[in-house]
Amino acid sequence: MLRRFWLLFAQACTVCVAALFVVATLRPDLLPRVAGRAGPVVLTREAPVAEPRPAASTPMAVAARKATPAVVSIKTSKETRARANPLLDDEILRRFFPELARQFAPQKLTSLGSGVIVSPDGYVLTNHHVVAGADDIQLALADGRSLSARVTGSDPESDLAVLKVEASALPSITFGSLDHVEVGDPVLAIGNAFGLGHTVTSGIVSALGRRSLGINRFEDFIQTDASINPGNSGGALVDSNGNLIGINSAIFSPSGGSLGIAFAIPVTLARSVLEQIIRDGEVTRGWLGVEPQDIDADVQRALALDRASGVVVRAVVRDSPAARAGLRPSDVVIEIEGKPTHDAAALLTHVAELKPGSSVKIVVVRSRETVSVDVVIGKRPKAT
Repeated sequence: MLRRFWLLFAQACTVCVAALFVVATLRPDLLPRVAGRAGPVVLTREAPVAEPRPAASTPMAVAARKATPAVVSIKTSKETRARANPLLDDEILRRFFPELARQFAPQKLTSLGSGVIVSPDGYVLTNHHVVAGADDIQLALADGRSLSARVTGSDPESDLAVLKVEASALPSITFGSLDHVEVGDPVLAIGNAFGLGHTVTSGIVSALGRRSLGINRFEDFIQTDASINPGNSGGALVDSNGNLIGINSAIFSPSGGSLGIAFAIPVTLARSVLEQIIRDGEVTRGWLGVEPQDIDADVQRALALDRASGVVVRAVVRDSPAARAGLRPSDVVIEIEGKPTHDAAALLTHVAELKPGSSVKIVVVRSRETVSVDVVIGKRPKAT
């Protein structure tokens, strides 16, 4: 009996040793570690956790950080009625035909745009078309605040408007200068693109002094390829130092999206309009009272002109400063106060900058003779 037990024990040990040998050969990872028989250990060294270091910001990132707090998103709303009819205000109609009354009830239309805070005490510069006809204007600041605004004054001919909010110590933009701005300089466009809130896009100055685009009455646009989309109107165009050089106003696009050609109102014009509206409540411009026309080959041939420079007077407004000074249709204006007039846009802009009541000397070519005319500049009538 004892012998049989011993035989079974020996066979069992032999089977276990064989199994252990197979496992140790084929799958040593399944064997538990014992002291002195552990598998090889790979030692690794980990670098200590480094203190976070601020990354060096690029100049354009610094410019964006400086200018963005002064840019606001604008949401406007106004009520409009599909069809004006006094019957729609009738109480009986509203009672017995509620669906019809609801269909022709005033509708609230909303639109989006951008603006630039130009003073800590709450003046905001934007486009006229952003706030025209608005019943309610709400501004969203970069810090999350929402403020109500009212229109202080508006100038449709330059497409600029000034808003006022009742607040103080607001972040305001720094005005730049166009004296050293050149084609190719980097710029940033900041605004409420597609209603997404504060968005920054970059590009360069593509051209300066763009005129005769048919966008505004007075045009001297900065052209840029920075992406400007619906909602950017009224936002800031800033230079590499974060200073304001233009108010984004329009894009050139059949589809309505950015195609790399956008226009901004230069800061010189924007600042002049801003100061006049704050000071006087309106914009005052000089007025001559002529209908100017650029000279092309056909006009030069028709009037038998020796040169193609200057601006032709197509018509003279009755009782205007030009009429009282003796200017005539077909006169060719070549100079105002010593400055040459190359095209109609330049003539209108130059006259608009003159102070009403001032006397200026205008040089014209009349019947191939150079004539000097003294004109007392009038006040430009308001646009209707």
